[in-house]
Amino acid sequence: MEIQSICDIIILIVSISLKNISKSFNSSLALKEFSFNFTKGKTTVLIGPSGCGKSTLLRLIVGLMKQDSGTITVDNELLSNSNLSSIRRRMGYVIQDGGLFPHLTARDNLSLMPIYTGWNSDKISKRINELTRLTNFPNDGLGRYPAELSGGQKQRVSLMRALMLNPEFLLFDEPLGALDPLIRFDLQNDLKEIFKTLNKTVILVTHDLNEAVFFGDKILLMKEGSLIQQGTITDFINNPAEPFVTKFIKSQRSTIEIN
Repeated sequence: MEIQSICDIIILIVSISLKNISKSFNSSLALKEFSFNFTKGKTTVLIGPSGCGKSTLLRLIVGLMKQDSGTITVDNELLSNSNLSSIRRRMGYVIQDGGLFPHLTARDNLSLMPIYTGWNSDKISKRINELTRLTNFPNDGLGRYPAELSGGQKQRVSLMRALMLNPEFLLFDEPLGALDPLIRFDLQNDLKEIFKTLNKTVILVTHDLNEAVFFGDKILLMKEGSLIQQGTITDFINNPAEPFVTKFIKSQRSTIEIN
């Protein structure tokens, strides 16, 4: 195979590329020369102790803040101020508490971006109906305000909002962390089925190793702003890159399920 053909294949496979990303807050280093290529159509899970840079990484990718150094490319297009708006529309972003506007109903929360981008009411209604079926959200909940929804329902609305414009990339920042175990279990199963059905490129942050194993095609373990090891849970157990890997796994040993 010719070199150019190989390069074309690599560009098609890699959807988001981070190269030598560093970010500091005052004198505190959040990320240190972080590099990784996120594979198109796969779910990559970021895990590590609090303050290791997981959430900061997501915020940089979605353009909510700017890195101090390094580059981010999306489908080989360098992320910059000039294309930030168009690239951000290709991403769905879900945070832990859902981030819904409390003064708007579920339907109105879902309609904000489509209205802004020029969709008519029929197109919006059709898309909402598609997503309620996909996420198992009750139609009679669309007229409720966030305070009238359960924690699981609010996260389903947040997921639907992230999916409204049919983005290529889904970014999740501990979306299930605040839910009780039974609701979390149901949403985990629904989310995994949705990822499989839609074949999106997913980047998911969690502090739960068992959740990382459940979702991840690849797991990235971070510490102090650096990538320590990547791979599967079996790689981490059998070939730890350093003692921290083993210590991190043992700290959650009671919850790990290896399939």
